[in-house]
Amino acid sequence: MPPAPPVPAYSSAHPPGSDAPATCEVPHFDPVRVHGVRHQLERLVRHRRRALAAGLAVTAVALVAAGPRSGADAHRDEQALGHPVAERAPERRAVRTVTAPVRIADGATVRLLRPGDRVDVIAAQDTATGGQARVVARGALVTKVPEPLAESADTGALVVLSVPRATATRLVGASATARLAVTLC
Repeated sequence: MPPAPPVPAYSSAHPPGSDAPATCEVPHFDPVRVHGVRHQLERLVRHRRRALAAGLAVTAVALVAAGPRSGADAHRDEQALGHPVAERAPERRAVRTVTAPVRIADGATVRLLRPGDRVDVIAAQDTATGGQARVVARGALVTKVPEPLAESADTGALVVLSVPRATATRLVGASATARLAVTLC
């Protein structure tokens, strides 16, 4: 088989790229406008007042839809579902707690307590005369255990409890007439 003829390199008669078509002028056209989500958001930002009013209207509708029902609407809904209409339970007021410093007769017991513990406070009358013990506070929250003073070793130790207001009154009254003790819950 005879050898293949060599491929001629670019000749100097034709410069490179001379086989490309002649250039022509690009016609003038209007810019392309895309009306997608981004365009809508930009327009919305430009019209802030309308956007704010629309947002407030949507929020108001959502609040009305999710809000409490009036007595007549609730009654109608219960009948429609087939549930018997029961009297509403009276709403309970939130119990307001107060902090009450309480002197416990046994100082060593108080040293076992830490803030966050729950204790029952027991008032013990003089047992020599036949007195009885009674629970003054149930589940009282220990909020603080102050450091005992050196001279108060015989008089017990102080502990600060968080209890409802009525229980605090009973604690103060009991501490005036009896010795107080605590039990951990």
